[in-house]
Amino acid sequence: MADAQHEEVLARIAEGLLYTETEAAFLAPRRRQDEIFAYNHTPPGEAERRRELLVEILASVGERTVLLPPFHAAFGSNVHIGDDFFGNVNLTFVDDVGIRIGDDVMIAPGVTLTTTGHPVHPARRADFGRFSEPIVIEDKVWIGSNAVVLPGVRIGYGSVIGAGSVVSRSIPPMSVALGTPCRVVRPITEEDLAERTA
Repeated sequence: MADAQHEEVLARIAEGLLYTETEAAFLAPRRRQDEIFAYNHTPPGEAERRRELLVEILASVGERTVLLPPFHAAFGSNVHIGDDFFGNVNLTFVDDVGIRIGDDVMIAPGVTLTTTGHPVHPARRADFGRFSEPIVIEDKVWIGSNAVVLPGVRIGYGSVIGAGSVVSRSIPPMSVALGTPCRVVRPITEEDLAERTA
């Protein structure tokens, strides 16, 4: 019977429907809290140990990945990171479901990627009622400091998210987007190749 109940909860989670802390308790063994603690307390000179821990923590991790401690994650095991990733300090993954990050992505300090939200009506938040939707960050994206990316968002190839933005809807490729709520302000063009040159 427990397996059938677990399957039913997983199906609701996959559909972005409400579920509770008690219903999802069987997922707790997938949390990597001890490994995250160890990673955040590993000395800077122990690059190999940090890499070993990152492989243990994340669902998948590419080559030449830099993730500066401390970082935080609800699970860790639902995060996929591509090659040549740079994540600055205090990156938070609320990864109750999948977070997929492509290649050549840069994330500035203090960014939160949260796949999970809560209903507006307090009666629906009993037992920490919540919903979860995956986040996808495509290749070559840059996310500025203190941005928050909300459930279900996809950030398109090459786009830039301005510092302090709250990204509540998907952003198309090759766009500069910023604000609260985050909105596209312009496309990225060939003219941007000349920025900050002599």
